[in-house]
Amino acid sequence: MGIFTIKLPDVGEGIAEAELSEWNVAVGDIVREDDILGSVMTDKAAVEVPTSVSGTVAWLCGEPGDTIAIGAKFIQIEVDGPGNDNELMVSTQSASQSASQSASQSASRAAPQAAAPVRPAETAAAPEIAASEPANSEKRPAPTPPHAPAALNAAPSAPAQRTRPLRMGEKPLAAPSVRQAARDVGIDLRQVEGSGPAGRILHGDIEAFAAGGGPAAAPTRKMPATATREVKVIGMRRRIAEKMALSKARIPHITIVEEVDVSAVEDLRANLNKSHAARGKLTLLPFIIRAIVTAVRAQPELNARYDDEAGIVHQHSAVHVGIATQTPAGLTVPVVRHAETLSLWDSAAEIIRLAESARDGKATRDDLSGSTISITSLGALGAIATTPIINHPEVAIVGINKMAVRPMWDGQAFQPRRMMNISCSFDHRVIDGWDAAVFVQKLKTLIETPALLFIED
Repeated sequence: MGIFTIKLPDVGEGIAEAELSEWNVAVGDIVREDDILGSVMTDKAAVEVPTSVSGTVAWLCGEPGDTIAIGAKFIQIEVDGPGNDNELMVSTQSASQSASQSASQSASRAAPQAAAPVRPAETAAAPEIAASEPANSEKRPAPTPPHAPAALNAAPSAPAQRTRPLRMGEKPLAAPSVRQAARDVGIDLRQVEGSGPAGRILHGDIEAFAAGGGPAAAPTRKMPATATREVKVIGMRRRIAEKMALSKARIPHITIVEEVDVSAVEDLRANLNKSHAARGKLTLLPFIIRAIVTAVRAQPELNARYDDEAGIVHQHSAVHVGIATQTPAGLTVPVVRHAETLSLWDSAAEIIRLAESARDGKATRDDLSGSTISITSLGALGAIATTPIINHPEVAIVGINKMAVRPMWDGQAFQPRRMMNISCSFDHRVIDGWDAAVFVQKLKTLIETPALLFIED
């Protein structure tokens, strides 16, 4: 037997380290060649790390959230035959032998020392002893061995009532199973005196209290919720937090909200979907992309990335549109590349492909990088207006809000029209308010008169 060490590979982004986001295996698991061991998060994407050998997992490099250097030991696997890490093989074998000896000694001491304190290494070898220890008193006590003192199994001879009521927010000490048993018989745990360590209420206390006819819990009274859950911000969530903080800290945003009549473009979309059903279904997004492509021809400073450290704005002739997409792991921004070359249906197909890849965690680094301007939309969940955060280092983002039928004055009467607000944010360091307003009005004109989307300059 030997130990095979797998190191964190170079993921090809010129980075020196990555964040460990999750493990797919644990120590002791059997893995086979090409199985995914875990994943790490870089600045752009999650990268899965496979195994090149089969064997048993012997060691993991850390916990999710830890930062691992490229080329550092990632995982070690016990394999048949010689491995590639003899030093660890020796230490692992020694640790394994020590653990075996400890387990054997625990088993031999279990019978004569039933009431002795149990060390963690002995718990697995002597579960009948661990059940009587204070550290495990939340579980229902196991039957006491014949030679154990009778006092270990004794229950309170009479129901004990608390000498003082619990203070507001103070929670009785009891295991979840004990709390459920009390609820089943209608007992208020605040009225029960626990016989366990630190006053912990045991099953025997509940049974004795019920047998003594103690007062039942008031059915309408609810205790205040006092629990606090700690959620570590790691992986994709941590990257999103860092990105948002960077954007808001560095970019002075200016946001313009404009009302747009989408009746004409919605009629066109419905007709195209009906007459070209075989080509796929069009949503509003391909029309928005087309409008952005047309609008930035006259304003290339909007289709740009600002290197604020070097003080250089990079204006791009290619239009790479980022589409903010919600995934189970959090918000990602896959990129429709070279949108200036795509038809409506090509854009629609690419949006669907990117969204599915992002939600399945299969988007590549190229899919998630290089955008020059972005779109964000909450669809039917959208509000009247939003204030989109720019995707740093871009200088503009277009927000699509909820569509609704509203009465609009046409000069003679109110007419029902399908209306939608667009919310566009700009980097005010390099985009003046006038230029931002011109861009928004251009988008409005193109969307309200969709025939203009198909006129080539």
